[in-house]
Amino acid sequence: MISDSQHIVWFAEVGRDAVPLVGGKGANLGELTQAKIPVPPGFVVTTRAYREFINHSGLDHILRRILDGLNVDDDEQLNATADAVQHAIEQAEMPASMQQEITTAYAQLGEGPVAVRSSATAEDLAEASFAGQQATFLNIEGGLNVVEAVQRCWASLFEARAIFYREQAGWGHLDVDLAVPVQRMVQSESSGVMFTVDPITNDPNRIVIEAALGLGEAVVGGLVSPDHYEVNKASEQILQRQIFTQDRRLVRSPDGVVDPEHGSNVWQDLSETEGAAPKLTDEQVIELSAIGKRIEAHYGSPQDIEWGWA
Repeated sequence: MISDSQHIVWFAEVGRDAVPLVGGKGANLGELTQAKIPVPPGFVVTTRAYREFINHSGLDHILRRILDGLNVDDDEQLNATADAVQHAIEQAEMPASMQQEITTAYAQLGEGPVAVRSSATAEDLAEASFAGQQATFLNIEGGLNVVEAVQRCWASLFEARAIFYREQAGWGHLDVDLAVPVQRMVQSESSGVMFTVDPITNDPNRIVIEAALGLGEAVVGGLVSPDHYEVNKASEQILQRQIFTQDRRLVRSPDGVVDPEHGSNVWQDLSETEGAAPKLTDEQVIELSAIGKRIEAHYGSPQDIEWGWA
């Protein structure tokens, strides 16, 4: 039985009702894990940890002072304020005991490369589309680097676009908490996004899958043109496939070099033959669509799903 005072919880311990503790993304990862959907294992640094960090370091007063009087329609002031808030959070001292809890959980996960992702309490909710407003760091390795990435995720709650969005939505900046899922990294051969209802036509009988070679950040960020597949939900027949040539893919850096934009990931050039080939086999398309149907049935509503195939 988990409690609201825990700093660390494992995916298998939480479900969709745990949003206040683990945020929208963390709750969904837990829910899918409990439903036996193939999800890489991981844990969540909870909103309780974030709130204690903010209060323990005195940041609540500092952030209120920096944000006071902000005009979000003034781009220069907005960006300067966002930079100041993020710098204050990144430079604050995380309690040593909290750092120890994170590094211990990382060791229990088996160490190695992980994805460190943001999960806001207002994210992935029907009434507040905050998804994607905060940071994700891929292929983070080493306990202290995971701790640093967690703190950078906390800071990303105050990126300029997130501050602007909260102002427009009427949310208080210190009323939204942030949890941080830490998940074993999948070195995807291909990855992308799946929609269990056609996002263009709203056809409930079509599953749409977008796929590219390499890590999914390239697809989600619009950095490559993905292949496009459409599947009949009832018959599981592939109705349409559009193959686009991909000239590069995003992969984990083989020598650990950190790129300023993509972290421990690098672009790898593809030959024309590699890039022009379908990014998924027909069997993979059908298997992915079957998983999409299971997830939609579990939640009882249409879903959009990030996936990776390793």
